[in-house]
Formats: sequence, C-alpha cells, structure tokens
Amino acid sequence: MSEREEVVLCGASAYNKKFYLNQDFKGLPDSIKDELKIMCVLFTEDIGGIFQVVFDEEGNLEFRTSSDENDLLYDEIGCGLKIRELQRTKEELLRALEMYYKVLYIGVDESEM
Repeated sequence: MSEREEVVLCGASAYNKKFYLNQDFKGLPDSIKDELKIMCVLFTEDIGGIFQVVFDEEGNLEFRTSSDENDLLYDEIGCGLKIRELQRTKEELLRALEMYYKVLYIGVDESEM
C-alpha cells in the first residue's frame, strides 16, 4: 500500500474572506458542503486567522488553525474553546465524514469500523 498523506477537506481564511473546498469532495451532498462552509467561515469570523479541516494519514479529521504573526485580532484562547465546541456539536457530521473518507479513499471495509 502506498504512503498516504494528509488531505485538506476544506478551509477558510479571515484574511482574504474565502472558503475552500477540495474538489475531490465536490460529490458530497450540498447540505454537507453548506454545513462545512458555515462552520469554517463562522470560525474565522469569530476567531480570525485561517481554519482548515484535514484528514490525517489514517483518515481521522483534525482541525488546524494558523494566523499571521502580526495578527493582533487572532483569538488564541477562543480558538481552543471553539474547536472543542465544534468537536462536540458537529460530532455526528465529523464521524460520518471520516467513515466516508476511509471507505471511499483509503479502502477500509465498513464492517471493520
């Protein structure tokens, strides 16, 4: 099996006010794409910086944030709180996305999950 790499699912930037969805996932239902867009954009509106939703090598979703070093408006404390809130309130969506990715892109059998 070839070495897998991390894959960015989506992200948003407070700096250029843009949302990005990896085109490999354009086949996701519109309702899920909309939910991801809202989640990412609201995160950057509340916290600032750049927010990404990334699949790690095993297919688990991770939230990543970064900011320009001179960004005084970036809320580092709020960042951790907001991520924990998203993990709690979006748990079902995140689990479904992980299963989707593991089955379609990694080739894990659903019965193994």
